[in-house]
Amino acid sequence: MEGGTGGYNSRTPEDVFRDFRGRRAGIVKALTTDVEKFYQKCDPEKENLCLYGQPNETWEVNLPVEEVPPELPEPALGINFARDGMGEKDWLSLVAVHSDAWLLAVAFYFGARFGFDKESRKQLFQMMNSLPTIYEVVMGITKKQSKEKTPSSNGKSNKSGSKSLRPSESHAKASKMAPPTEEDSEGEDEDEEDHGNTLCGACGDNSANDEFWICCDICEKWFHGKCVKITPARAEHIKQYKCPACTAKRVRT
Repeated sequence: MEGGTGGYNSRTPEDVFRDFRGRRAGIVKALTTDVEKFYQKCDPEKENLCLYGQPNETWEVNLPVEEVPPELPEPALGINFARDGMGEKDWLSLVAVHSDAWLLAVAFYFGARFGFDKESRKQLFQMMNSLPTIYEVVMGITKKQSKEKTPSSNGKSNKSGSKSLRPSESHAKASKMAPPTEEDSEGEDEDEEDHGNTLCGACGDNSANDEFWICCDICEKWFHGKCVKITPARAEHIKQYKCPACTAKRVRT
């Protein structure tokens, strides 16, 4: 989103949303698949640290910018100081909430700088609101809501030995191939809506529904195979899969 003042009017809500989505993806990685690395970087012995999400879907823990006022709104300051003073889950949820607030601040800062009118601001918010918050991804709230909406299975399953690569197809959890969804008989529209509630625990997205998914046997979150670097062939030989976050927790304990 860099550029001179002359380019502000050419920016669109879609441009700002792409920036928002990239920063959001980076922070989600920090708090899920990269949580061990993030935990280590937030050393309470260091100075005030902030968690930054970058437009290219990366993240960094760094000192706040020295420029006053800053070029962009700054994230919560001193997240490292609270790391050892509260439970890990509570600490991560706190960082997630502040990160959600920061992302909104950055997005609407751009909206103001680019001169968005009422309709453009509304469009921007609707696009951002179509994604779950970082807090919901980290705490697994969206997944729980999806489970509550999903009726009990009538035992319908794929043919013996078949392996589904689509979240839209019913499959036993033991196969680690696809998130639970509505029954096909519920109708195509309802089925698609339920699939949309199944989010990757790493990237927080529900895209790539035609790709391989795997479920963590500890936290029961679903992940795109590519996000956790697990292939279908490798999954066949895993008796109990533990996602990076659960593996990191076990190492620390």
